[in-house]
Amino acid sequence: MSSTGFENRSVVVTGAGSGIGRATALLFAAEGANVVVADIDGARAEAVVGEIEAAGGSAVAVAGDLCDQAVVDLVVRTAVDRFGGLDVLVNNAGIMDRMSAAADVTDEEWERVIRVNLTAPFLLTRAALPHMLARGRGAIVNTASEAALRGSAAGTPYTVSKHGIVGLTRSVAIMYRDAGIRANAIAPGGTRTNLVVDVPPGTHGPTVLASYLQNIGRVADADEQAAAIVFLASEAASNINGVVLPTDNGWSAV
Repeated sequence: MSSTGFENRSVVVTGAGSGIGRATALLFAAEGANVVVADIDGARAEAVVGEIEAAGGSAVAVAGDLCDQAVVDLVVRTAVDRFGGLDVLVNNAGIMDRMSAAADVTDEEWERVIRVNLTAPFLLTRAALPHMLARGRGAIVNTASEAALRGSAAGTPYTVSKHGIVGLTRSVAIMYRDAGIRANAIAPGGTRTNLVVDVPPGTHGPTVLASYLQNIGRVADADEQAAAIVFLASEAASNINGVVLPTDNGWSAV
């Protein structure tokens, strides 16, 4: 029996085709969970499923854009139909902004970042909750960011979206704690992933942020972030609810 209590539990991880999401899916599977590997890139999702199955684990891929309610419903339905329910939801999928200051943010940049980083996790949480409520238990772990703790780690859209994730986390934690459901978040600092920052040179936002980003410190491996996510979802964290855990090697303490 796994010490973390995930054997035969049903876990959804979004953005699981690469980076933190991939590392998280692999770790949950190694702990005995059945994992729904959700990613916008179907080939990457299937590759992670292949890794899990090769190691003797259980997983299924779901491809699609989580900004689409139909894809959200498919992800949750797959967990329920394939694995008998939904015990853990990890809202990890996200995109970066262009480090844009407010006056330079286009409607397209704002709407896309907010939709992917905040609305999609809300849609997934809303879809998952009835299944967790039916079981009388559940754990939701959201990937926030150092940008959720300060205003100097990213541009305006990303910063706002990650502050919103903190609000979503805390609201769900208090609304459903008496129903056996916990919601927590990690706030990663610099981490080796394939997240791309398309920064136009010489623009106001990146110029202002450059001096603050010197405090980033050591860049983490995705496995380090995954370990924190799995801990927060585990029985070892049974009394931890509504917490935003900095996983940033002390950047938030600077």
